[in-house]
Amino acid sequence: MRSTPEIDARTGLEKLATYPYQIATWVDEAGYPVSVAVEAAIDPVAGTATFATPTGLAVPADRDVSLTGSHIHPQPGYGYDERRHVTVWGCAVSGDHAVTLRARRAWGWDEAEVPFFEYSERSFPQSRKYFDALSAERGTPVKPRLSFGFLALRTTRLPFLTATIIPVLLGILIAARNGSFDLVAAALTVVGAAFVQLGLNVANDVFDTVQGADDANVTPTKFSGGSRVIQYGLVSLRQMATLATVFYVLAGLIGLVLLATHGSAALLVIGIVGFIVSLGYTAPPLKFVYRGLGELAVALGFGPLMLLGAYVVQTRGALSWEPFAASIPIALLVALILYVNEIPDRRGDARAGKRTLPVRFSRAAVIGGYRVAAAGAYVALVAGVVLGILPIPTLLMLLTIPLALRVSRGLEPNYENPYGLMAIMGVNIQLHLFAGLLLLLGYALVLVVGAVAPGVPLFVR
Repeated sequence: MRSTPEIDARTGLEKLATYPYQIATWVDEAGYPVSVAVEAAIDPVAGTATFATPTGLAVPADRDVSLTGSHIHPQPGYGYDERRHVTVWGCAVSGDHAVTLRARRAWGWDEAEVPFFEYSERSFPQSRKYFDALSAERGTPVKPRLSFGFLALRTTRLPFLTATIIPVLLGILIAARNGSFDLVAAALTVVGAAFVQLGLNVANDVFDTVQGADDANVTPTKFSGGSRVIQYGLVSLRQMATLATVFYVLAGLIGLVLLATHGSAALLVIGIVGFIVSLGYTAPPLKFVYRGLGELAVALGFGPLMLLGAYVVQTRGALSWEPFAASIPIALLVALILYVNEIPDRRGDARAGKRTLPVRFSRAAVIGGYRVAAAGAYVALVAGVVLGILPIPTLLMLLTIPLALRVSRGLEPNYENPYGLMAIMGVNIQLHLFAGLLLLLGYALVLVVGAVAPGVPLFVR
């Protein structure tokens, strides 16, 4: 079957013939649907399906009658696979003890050819037409709904805030190690940075929708393809644009407060560059991600800018190599989240002119690029420790190497399967999260040891 559910009548009959029995369905004189199991003899060349006249039932000849074959195979503890079905419509001619259906059209789906999630996405325009027709019929808007909590999580992609919280907290801890800590400023920095990311998340959906990237994507996953709330009719484009504006305004207000109370030239520059990188990620004219610069923008924004920004707030403008060196592993790992998440989106991105790295490069180059960048994160960490820039306890991050290897090994067999790759994307996100947490733990140990045993060497000299 093709990727769209509409198929020709002959193909529908050929598919229908593979099922041991079928369900005949029609609408009776009173307007009620009638369904009955039958065993049809199918002739795709003649375009007919013949079955015994159901006992006690009259099959109408003046309206559509359909035959449906379906199959579903439960997998305990996993879900379902091998899902498929086909329906053939036509007119019925009753004879002696038999009914012959002359096929006119057909519709069907086979999970072996089109995964369920892709099938759902491709079928969604039909659902929207249904809701539009129902709205016109009732004279009031009818659309899908989601509880406020789940809608807020989906719209803002709130769980991904760890990408911001980790580098900001790391910058605050490094400043504390150097003797600078302001609790109020730290709290404002975390909240302000979170608003920046929320604004970015929502703005991405707006600009990707306007530029056709999300509409062209028929293989979204829970980690890629945008929130889909606009495509699913849950939130309007105008509402999303308003929400993004609100988040950016709130972030800007907090930034102004921090500038007024802990301001410095370094903080001002970081704030301006951060705003440009955030908005220019998908927004014209910069559109970094559309030009293959998305990973660079993400690495810069969620690495040095976030970490150094938090650091200079605490130190009132003082800079050092330590927070910069600590930001490199985090920057590389967060960029790899985007990098892997772009793999299942590459066909839709290519159709929309979104020239991401997985769109531009071959499968082998993309997988090789992941391995080089992941290795680079660990090399940067070790180099920082060996050079005496980072404290020895930050080597705890090396415990995440098995996670990086799992992702590396999982890319090859799942590269062409967006839904098989989804588990690998989840591990890749965990890699960034756990690496960040272990860096935070390393600096927490530095603070504790420095307080209780100040003579213990924590840096390579």
